Amino acid sequence: MSNVGLQLYSVRDRAADDLFETISLAADMGYQGVQFAGFFQKPAQELKKVMDNKKINAAGSHTGLDELSGDKLKETIAYNQEIGNSLLICPWLPETDRKTREDYQRTAEKLNEIGKICKSNGMTFAYHNHHFEFETFDGETGFDLLFGQTEPELVQIELDCYWATHAGYEPADIIRKYGNRIVSLHIKDMKEENGKKRSIEIGSGTLDMKTLLRVGKEYGVNWFIVEQEDFDGDPLESAKVNIDHLNRISL
Repeated sequence: MSNVGLQLYSVRDRAADDLFETISLAADMGYQGVQFAGFFQKPAQELKKVMDNKKINAAGSHTGLDELSGDKLKETIAYNQEIGNSLLICPWLPETDRKTREDYQRTAEKLNEIGKICKSNGMTFAYHNHHFEFETFDGETGFDLLFGQTEPELVQIELDCYWATHAGYEPADIIRKYGNRIVSLHIKDMKEENGKKRSIEIGSGTLDMKTLLRVGKEYGVNWFIVEQEDFDGDPLESAKVNIDHLNRISL
C-alpha cells in the first residue's frame, strides 16, 4: 500500500528526544511519509538531508494558528518549502473561535486568508478536525460551517476518521460529500472501554478500515496518515503494528 504516513505526534516523546532517528525508524518500518507536529528547532537543511537519505517524504505539517499569521506565516512557508513539504494543516481551534455560529463564520474568513497566502506561495492549506466541529448550530455542524464558507481551492480537508466517528458521524459519508477536497485521512482505530472511547492500534477496534481506505482512494485522497493518541505499550511498537496491518489491507 502506498502513500501511508506517520503523524509524528503519535511518537511525540521520541521525536522530541531525537527527531532524526524517529524519522529514520518510521522509514525503516515502511512508512512512505511523515507528518510533522513540530520541528524541535531542527535546521531545515539538516532535516531535508535525513529525509532524502531515508527516501521518506513530507506528508504535511500540523501548524498552529499562531504560526499561520503575519510574518510567522512567511517563516513557516519558507521552512516547509526548504524541507519539501507543500501541505500546511491547522490542527486545532481555540475555544474562542468555535463557541457560536458566528465564531465559525469568522474563523472561516481567517482560514480563507491563510489559504490565499499559502496558494500564492505554491502551498496547500487544510484544516484537521476533532470532535467539537460536529456540534450543531441551528441544525448545521461547525464542520459544515467551516467548509461551507471557505473556498475549496484555498482550504482543503484533513479528515480525522476517528474523531468524526467519535462524534457520531460516518467518515465515509463525509468523504463522499466533500470529494476531492479531502487531501488526507487520519486513520486510527477505536475501542470503547468502561463507557469511554479511546484510540487503539488499527485492526483492534471497530472502525471499518477497508471501506475508509477504499472510499478514500476512490476520491483521490493523497495521504493515509496513521495517528494514535492512547497506548498500552511503546508508541513506536504501535506504529509498527499500524503500518503492518494497513499493508495487509488490500486497496
